[in-house]
Amino acid sequence: MSRSRSTLGSVPALAKDALRVVALGGLGEIGRNMTVFEHAGKLLVVDCGVLFPEEHQPGIDVILPDFTSIRDRLDDIVAIVLTHGHEDHIGGVPYLLRERADIPVVGSRLTLALITAKLTEHRIRPVTVEVGEGDHKSFGPFDCEFVAVNHSIPDGLAVAIRTAAGLVLHTGDFKMDQFPLDGRITDLRGFARLGEEGVDLFLTDSTNAEVPGFTASEGELIPAIETVFRTSPRRVIVSSFASHVHRIQQVLDAAAAHGRKVAFVGRSMVRNMGIAAELGYLKVPDGLVVDLKVLEKMPPSKVALVCTGSQGEPLAALSRMASGDHVIRVRDGDTVLLASSLIPGNENAVYRVINGLTALGANVVHKGNAKVHVSGHASAGELVYCYNIVRPSNVMPVHGEARHLRANADLAVKTGVDRRNVVIAEDGDVVDLVDGRVSVVGKVAAGNVYVDASTVGGATEASLKDRRTLAEEGVLTVVAIIDADTGQLTDPPDFLARGFVHDERTFDAVVPLIEKALARAASDAHPDAHQLEDVIARTVASWARRVHRRAPLIIPVVIDA
Repeated sequence: MSRSRSTLGSVPALAKDALRVVALGGLGEIGRNMTVFEHAGKLLVVDCGVLFPEEHQPGIDVILPDFTSIRDRLDDIVAIVLTHGHEDHIGGVPYLLRERADIPVVGSRLTLALITAKLTEHRIRPVTVEVGEGDHKSFGPFDCEFVAVNHSIPDGLAVAIRTAAGLVLHTGDFKMDQFPLDGRITDLRGFARLGEEGVDLFLTDSTNAEVPGFTASEGELIPAIETVFRTSPRRVIVSSFASHVHRIQQVLDAAAAHGRKVAFVGRSMVRNMGIAAELGYLKVPDGLVVDLKVLEKMPPSKVALVCTGSQGEPLAALSRMASGDHVIRVRDGDTVLLASSLIPGNENAVYRVINGLTALGANVVHKGNAKVHVSGHASAGELVYCYNIVRPSNVMPVHGEARHLRANADLAVKTGVDRRNVVIAEDGDVVDLVDGRVSVVGKVAAGNVYVDASTVGGATEASLKDRRTLAEEGVLTVVAIIDADTGQLTDPPDFLARGFVHDERTFDAVVPLIEKALARAASDAHPDAHQLEDVIARTVASWARRVHRRAPLIIPVVIDA
């Protein structure tokens, strides 16, 4: 089984008639999915998503793939193929199109509608190519065939990519729901047909590879959702992903059956459900969905709200309701239904929201106490089934954390794939398919690119460390007036502390230490202001660690007397 190595050297030239595969995101993480295929001097991008920040990344809106390795080859990109419309697969597209706006964006009808609406907000008018299951389209040297897959959003597609190097099948996100709400199942006959042709490289969704058996059908949620709407004495507030059309359809059906009117809350929810309804993917009974102001005048038992915030995002509607910072006030007896799973890393934020809502008197129904969510990803049984019908020569697990990738790789080996032909790669690993065999041949830059408000790439790991320090340890500003000739303090320094617990005498003990340090520095050389600031910062930091067991951010300011 091939393993990636962080010490891999420079990337060799791609052999003639070979195919290169580089994942710039989605390996070792849940999100930021982006894979770049190279053949005959051209590049094909499959998906370009975002990763949502965790608690240790304060102030960050989203995290992008690193485009550094393709930035000088933007003109070689023949298309961006989108497998489906979730943010972790399309959220990065606006940022790539900022660098070259005329790259064709390829996807299904709903996927293109969602990304076009997003691009409109970025003032980008994309070049789009609509495709559906069974379609064949060529983009440069890449002949692409699109295969229907079932997921937690309509219109998902796998893509089969034919080149002179061989046939690649990329599943995108998928599962094998045999009773989907929209009747659109994963095209296993298509997978089998491609397997008969000979799949040289199989890129498979790994998210649920550790989960035994088969993922439950969306239809199994109907009883739990119906119970919530039937038994809730007051308002029902449902929180879900803004793109989960199937789940919202179940909510609308339950609301209609129990005489409740519905309002969508949150900009992304209103936008996406409007698009889905307009295109016919969301069936909305006449008069069911009304404006929020209309609901405010109705009896609570006749009201249902659908909002964002199922992952505890601080600015999303549900989080603001939990903190009392939203126009919608959660009252005693309201029922809140969290109709989504927990994305790894979001657990603490979600439980804070649940506790906040419970403290306000709400009955919170979530995956932990009711069957109100099923995954959109294939479990181990489904992955094994696919391996057995596709019979790929080589496998590269994608879309998952390290444990998911390893579990998926192990499944491939158990079905008979040669262990040497299974690549467990990391973001940035360069994987070449040459003469029917895959191998890792190098590594390119694939770090996190942080979006902080309107700034892209400005925030760094160092600046995030400073933010964490500010949040956890506080900040201490030391203003020192120093005689330029002697390098000594002319007056005791002023200490301005925020988030560092102190009283009026706390800093008395550190003043002599600063004086001694400045004296030593002056005796060794004639330090400038910057060097004196460094001396003060080190001295105060050492004192704070030793005496207070704290590591505040130290900001020294030296003023010449």
